[in-house]
Amino acid sequence: MGDVLLALSIPLLVFGGGIYAACDCWWRRRHPAPPSPYTHRAARLAEQEMLLLAEEIVDDAYAALGPLYDAPSDAPAPAGPAPGLSPRSSRSPRPPSPASTPDRAPSPPAAVRKP
Repeated sequence: MGDVLLALSIPLLVFGGGIYAACDCWWRRRHPAPPSPYTHRAARLAEQEMLLLAEEIVDDAYAALGPLYDAPSDAPAPAGPAPGLSPRSSRSPRPPSPASTPDRAPSPPAAVRKP
């Protein structure tokens, strides 16, 4: 009798597992999980939210500090350097430095290290 119960328990377990899988599938279709925070759509929504927040910060900063950067239209432009500073033309201009010296070519790339 013990062998018969053992032989019948295996198909019974397989059948029970199939019933469980079918019920689980049915349940998940009718009760979907909330969207994962790691999906592409969630990333796009987070990016849009971040951009809106950044725009709000920039708008607030411009509203607070914008008048400092707006130049009055009737004010004349400054004529020269501030008092106490020498004009730039009196200094000797520095010669522009070349990207590499003519007597030395660029160095060859470094060898690749093998781990």
